[in-house]
Amino acid sequence: MSISVLRAHRRAVLGAALLMAAVLVALLVSCDSGARRSGPLRQRLGGSDSPSAPSQPGAGAPIPAGRSSFALTVAGAKEERTVHLYRPSGLTGQVPVVVMLHGGYGSGTQAENSYRWDDAADAGRFLAVFPDGTSRSWNAGGTCCGPAAGDNVDDVAFLRDVLATLGGRIDVDPRRVYVTGISNGGAMAYRMACETDLFAAVAAVSTTMLVDCSSAAKASVLHIHGTEDKSIRYDGEQGDPFSRRYPGIDGPPVPEVAAAWRAIDDCPQPSVTVEGVLTTSAAACPDGRAVELVTIDGAGHQWPGSDAKPLTQLLGADKPSDALDATTRIWDFFAAHPAPLR
Repeated sequence: MSISVLRAHRRAVLGAALLMAAVLVALLVSCDSGARRSGPLRQRLGGSDSPSAPSQPGAGAPIPAGRSSFALTVAGAKEERTVHLYRPSGLTGQVPVVVMLHGGYGSGTQAENSYRWDDAADAGRFLAVFPDGTSRSWNAGGTCCGPAAGDNVDDVAFLRDVLATLGGRIDVDPRRVYVTGISNGGAMAYRMACETDLFAAVAAVSTTMLVDCSSAAKASVLHIHGTEDKSIRYDGEQGDPFSRRYPGIDGPPVPEVAAAWRAIDDCPQPSVTVEGVLTTSAAACPDGRAVELVTIDGAGHQWPGSDAKPLTQLLGADKPSDALDATTRIWDFFAAHPAPLR
């Protein structure tokens, strides 16, 4: 082989290696549906953070149709945070609100892009809200997770302020305010349900509950979890660590979380149905509330029904289950369970 051919070959190999490295870095930052071997903080949830530039009206301006965002800083916080919004065209009157909390190392825009919540908002006629955590993490309790927990960020206050700000910009239906999340974001959703009375219902995916919930306000609860989740385990044993600095999460077993919420809501024992790999434990509770646990046999740490990302799976991410469309299932649950009339 001539020297010139050899140099050309080396340049081609180097270029390919740099391209692959760039792809891997982008995937690690954007976070797909959950890394099997890297714990709840590194969920590799997929999707570009910025497919298009949303409009950015002031925090007090009316919310425009389509995608937009605003910045918010809670008193005493170190940094400004961004809240991403999607308002369906023609959405008027009292508006339902769904707050979607991204997983660790995700972002608000990533969650919006990955789980098709904009489509669900168009179909269900609600405002979808995607806040950013601190350094891509939430302080969900029990030392979870990452920088937000390390700095003891008051994410409860932040999310309260998000809802208060929205209330000044759009006519929010107070009986139809909901929160959902995956992994670190799902644990934060539980924290909000345990420590505030803001939400009619909570839906949690691939997570557990890490705070004292003994004084919680009543709320409907839907939990979705795979039996082969190695990051936040169904049986409550310690999951795979993210790193030496951030050990794996061990929380109560998922069935115990559902049982705790049945006690909070004064529910009877649940009925259990099995359909293929899906096992649903559902309790119909007083005042129209419900507590449901959907278990997916063989599923890992992922958002069911989201798009599979082959490259992230090469890095260890679990393939999203196609046994359930979690976004549609969650919205249907929310729509059926507004807060009772007072």
